[in-house]
Amino acid sequence: MLEINFGPQHPSTHGVFRMTVQLEGEKICGLKPVFGYLHRNHEQIAENLPYAAIMTYTDRLDYVNALSNNFGYALTVEKLAGLEVPERAQYIRIIMAELARIVNHIAVIGFMLNDLGAFFTPLLYAFRERERILDLFEAVTGSRLMNNYFCFSGVKRDLTDANLAVIKKMILKFPAFLEEFEALLTKNEILCMRCQNIGILSGETATNAGITGPVLRASGVNYDIRKVDRYGIYDRFDFKIPLGQKGDVYDRFYVRVLEIRESLKILDQALTQIPQGEIINKKSLSILKMPRNFKPPVGEAYGRVESPKGELGFYVVSDGTPQPWRYHVRAPSLINLTVLEEMCLGQKIADAIIILGSIDIVLGETDR
Repeated sequence: MLEINFGPQHPSTHGVFRMTVQLEGEKICGLKPVFGYLHRNHEQIAENLPYAAIMTYTDRLDYVNALSNNFGYALTVEKLAGLEVPERAQYIRIIMAELARIVNHIAVIGFMLNDLGAFFTPLLYAFRERERILDLFEAVTGSRLMNNYFCFSGVKRDLTDANLAVIKKMILKFPAFLEEFEALLTKNEILCMRCQNIGILSGETATNAGITGPVLRASGVNYDIRKVDRYGIYDRFDFKIPLGQKGDVYDRFYVRVLEIRESLKILDQALTQIPQGEIINKKSLSILKMPRNFKPPVGEAYGRVESPKGELGFYVVSDGTPQPWRYHVRAPSLINLTVLEEMCLGQKIADAIIILGSIDIVLGETDR
């Protein structure tokens, strides 16, 4: 038996991450994920900051999806303090969160196929569309990645008519890109040979391990927090939850393609329904003007959202002071990594790379 290390600086590990792999020939008979190289003390830092200041730090968790991180933390503090969000702000939150989901999925599909070693074109196609959405994020929030856009009881800036027109134009053109993307990929002989029946994860194993997001749904488990909790105003939108059948790498790829289509449906409905009005609750204005004096009542709250990678949860305990007494993040990347060995056992060493890519991890939230 041969033991080798991938990482912690191997280019295919999506960050500072290491896999210790035991091999018999090219067959994997043991795999241990090793993380912790990127630990930044996120939770302990947050426990020494005012509540409003923590929002900026949430951007750095899943740094591909700062808006989803903002959403989860804002929901938790609003639940803790009993704050209400105006109608228009609710719609803006959904619009920005679904755009972030599209950004994540097209990027991870491009990266995963690049991990196959023979596909670079899909990554370029994906990033062409990603850049258009990031341009919009920059116009609205002032930043392309670290948006810091959500705030308690609303959002920091309104979507102008010009912004809404850009989004409408974008979602009208996006299906044509998806058709081209699918035609290029879904029946590609090399992709099918490399991804089908590789890294199979059963629905039972995924459920028992606490796996969430596209990785869980690719295994055929119908679970999406947007449907289960109906947080925000997701109950107002008609959309489906795409499911896989085998739970292999191909299903994890294709479920994300289908989820992009559903996000486009949500965006179309949200743009049609969005009302005029305030973007922040007037009762909360004083909180934003004096964030250091914001003291939620003594208590605890757990809020969660369906981030593009799965259940992103925040647990906050207040002792009545301007800083949380306890702040904890339930990061989907960390939880989803726990089944990596099970998916890799019996596979070839080259398959381990695309299996890891199909999980879609970000070390920013894995190593908190």
